[in-house]
Amino acid sequence: MHRVAVFRPDDERLARACDLLRDLDAVPVTDPMLAVEPTGAIPREDADCVVLTSRTGAELVAEAGWRPADDAAVCAIGERTADALRRAGYRVDLIPEEFSSAGLVAALRDRAAGARVEVARSDHGSSVLTDGLNDDGAYVHETVLYRLVRPPESGDSAELAAAGDLDAALFTSSLTVAHFLDAAAERGVREAAVAGLNGAVVGAIGEPTRDRAAAAGVEVDVVPETATFEALARAAVERLGSADGG
Repeated sequence: MHRVAVFRPDDERLARACDLLRDLDAVPVTDPMLAVEPTGAIPREDADCVVLTSRTGAELVAEAGWRPADDAAVCAIGERTADALRRAGYRVDLIPEEFSSAGLVAALRDRAAGARVEVARSDHGSSVLTDGLNDDGAYVHETVLYRLVRPPESGDSAELAAAGDLDAALFTSSLTVAHFLDAAAERGVREAAVAGLNGAVVGAIGEPTRDRAAAAGVEVDVVPETATFEALARAAVERLGSADGG
C-alpha cells in the first residue's frame, strides 16, 4: 500500500483525512505542519461588509461572541467557512464562485467602492484580498484572529521523503510547503527531502500552493480542479495507481 504524507492540523481535519486515505487503500503518514494560536482579537462591528476566510476564523469569532452590524454583508471564502458561520447562527450573504482571495475580490467588486470592509483571518492571509479591495475603492481593515505556526515536533515526513520512503505528499496550503521545508532544513535533510518528493507524487490544493512548491524545486504532479482535501487525495491516489500501471 502507498504511504501518503498528510499535513493537516491535529484535529478532526487530520482524522477525516486519514479515514479518507484508508478508504482509498493508502497508508496515511501524519505530520501536522500547522497549529492555530488564537490572538484574542475580534473583528470590528461597524463594517459594511465582513469577510471571513476560514472555518477556524468562523469558529473563533463565534466563541468570542462577535456580532456584525445588522445591515452588514457577511462573506465567506467558501462553503466550509459558510457552513461554520451558519452553525454558529450567522447568516451568510455572499460566497464567491471561486473559493480564493481573487474570487472574493471579484465577488465584492460591485459593492466595494466607499464601503468599510473588515477582513478577519490568520496572520498569513494573502495580500491579493486586501490589495484588491483597496484598489476597488474599499476602506479595508484587517483583524488577525489567529496565527498559524509550525508544531515543534513536525518533520518526520521530511526524513521519510529524504530516505525515499514516501509515495505521495499532499500540500493543502503554501504555508504547509514552507513549514515542510523548514522542518526538513531543521533536521538537515532539506535537499534530500526535495529530491525524495520529486521521486514521489506531490499534490497541491491550488495554484498558489503549486507555485510555492515549484519555487523551492518541488515538482507538483497533481492540482485538483476543486480545492478540497478529498479532491486532492483522490487525484493523488489515482496518479499513484496510474504510475503502478493500474
